[in-house]
Amino acid sequence: MKRPFPLLFAVLLLAVIFMPSCRNVKDLEFRDYKNMRLDGLGFSSSRLLVDLIYYNPNNFGLQLNNTDLDIFVNDNFLGHSSQNLQVAIPARKEFTLPMAVDLDMKNLLKNGLTALSNKEVNVRLVGKIKLGKGGFYKSFPVDYTTKQVFSF
Repeated sequence: MKRPFPLLFAVLLLAVIFMPSCRNVKDLEFRDYKNMRLDGLGFSSSRLLVDLIYYNPNNFGLQLNNTDLDIFVNDNFLGHSSQNLQVAIPARKEFTLPMAVDLDMKNLLKNGLTALSNKEVNVRLVGKIKLGKGGFYKSFPVDYTTKQVFSF
């Protein structure tokens, strides 16, 4: 007689892993940015490095595994960020997300300088991120828009 223990264990494991997804999941809250700097300044491309501060209002932590985002400022393409990284997102706490953006210098010089000269700009992130818990990851679409005040 075979025992159904492996099947029962697998079902319980999946229930524990996906139980947080049954709760009302709240979006991460953008709080601030710091340490904005240019790295590898060039005429065709440059890299912008910035640390983004977010808050996780949920009762459970997650792990960020991958980002693949296009960044727009006032509807003008600023650059692309594609990173494989491991960032722990603690429950009900702030966390820092280091972001590297490959800037499109031709488009930035043509359109972006006027957008960045304004005090308040619309920033839009479009793409996907991969989040998970316990080694299981899932891709989520991102289409996030915010107004941001820059002081240069």
